[in-house]
Amino acid sequence: MKNYNSRYIIGISFISALGGYLFGFDFAVISGALPFLQQQFGLTAYWEGFATGSLALGAIAGCLVAGNVADRFGRKKGLLVAAALFFISSLCMAFSTNKDVFIASRFLAGIGVGMASMLSPMYIAEIAPAEVRGRMVAINQLTIVTGILVTNLVNYTLRNMGEDAWRWMFGLGIIPSGLFFIGALTLPESPRWLVNASRQEEAFKILKKIGNTSFAETTLSSIQSSTGSNVKQSYGVAFKKGVLPAVLVGIGLAVFQQFCGINVVFNYTPRIFQSIGVSQDNQLLQTVFIGIVNLTFTIVAMLLVDKLGRKPLMLIGSAGLGILYIIVVQMLAAGSTAVSWFLLSSIGVYAMSLAPVTWVLISEIFPNKVRSVATSIAIISLWAAYFILVFTFPILFDSLGDKTFYIYSAICLIGCLFVYFKVKETKGKTLEELEMVFH
Repeated sequence: MKNYNSRYIIGISFISALGGYLFGFDFAVISGALPFLQQQFGLTAYWEGFATGSLALGAIAGCLVAGNVADRFGRKKGLLVAAALFFISSLCMAFSTNKDVFIASRFLAGIGVGMASMLSPMYIAEIAPAEVRGRMVAINQLTIVTGILVTNLVNYTLRNMGEDAWRWMFGLGIIPSGLFFIGALTLPESPRWLVNASRQEEAFKILKKIGNTSFAETTLSSIQSSTGSNVKQSYGVAFKKGVLPAVLVGIGLAVFQQFCGINVVFNYTPRIFQSIGVSQDNQLLQTVFIGIVNLTFTIVAMLLVDKLGRKPLMLIGSAGLGILYIIVVQMLAAGSTAVSWFLLSSIGVYAMSLAPVTWVLISEIFPNKVRSVATSIAIISLWAAYFILVFTFPILFDSLGDKTFYIYSAICLIGCLFVYFKVKETKGKTLEELEMVFH
């Protein structure tokens, strides 16, 4: 990054990626809170799945809102709205009086998650130079897993605070939400959005802060030639012939990242370990171990994504998970606590491959003039798949038990074939160069 203002690029990437931290918080907090919520609200398997998955339904709505806000008002304003929603929903969940209020509040949190899951990586991809874009977008995944780890540690610390421990688990979300809002106020607007809004002079000034004058001139010219006229795009434009191949790849990657099944380990750790007789304290302790492994291997992914490339990591992840799930089934069937090692291995494989690289690819592969719309479609697909996954798991696990993981293993094999035949390498290419790669 010696030809660029590395401190500036890293700084604004981390601030934007605080949306990822809150994504990680809302994603992980339910795992530690579920045992308490089951007692407080008498949740059945159906309502357990729905309470968990309601975040995804809100996230779908958030993606729809984010696409419109990002195009009309800019990426920065969208991030500010997401931060405000995180703050409000944390308080609402903490003070929920029944399961309906809680689910509605978690749906609101999901809107913030959906907006952040779309806007944070999009913003970073539009700010970062091509040579370091993979690492910078992966910062968003780093903050997600940091949020998961910190939340799991807090949940474990609060576990003995009585029947209202879950209220503190959710309510403490106001702290990172407030920090995210304050940080987002200091962010510059995306230069690519500014060019689309016919504000080239402002875009040039920001590009000069990122690199030197030569970089700013070259990048501005490239953006202008690829952006075209400042016309608001409808969702229909993403399905036109020139864009459709990239959109289908984006949807496929998004759906596979969820249907690979790893998020049931994140969200239902207590339930999985309860099935082999592990105590509640140790169930919550397992979530902490999962968070540590997740964070460690996300850092590994950041070191590899711009060196080894996107496609090799995706192939390693999908094949590795498929094999590990088969072993997990055998361990659960035997009632062996050694299953923990294989579940942690699965988390590690996912964290260095499918988790960060999917977000990197989704932020890269769409043309500038339809990026907001196409990214929105891909991430809506991701959240829809997440809802199906977490809603169905308690029901499947009640009926199939450990064999549920055979389903996820088969999906990983299919995903491996999809990546091999349909995904092209993107490392080192500018966003404008990539417009030709997926046509």
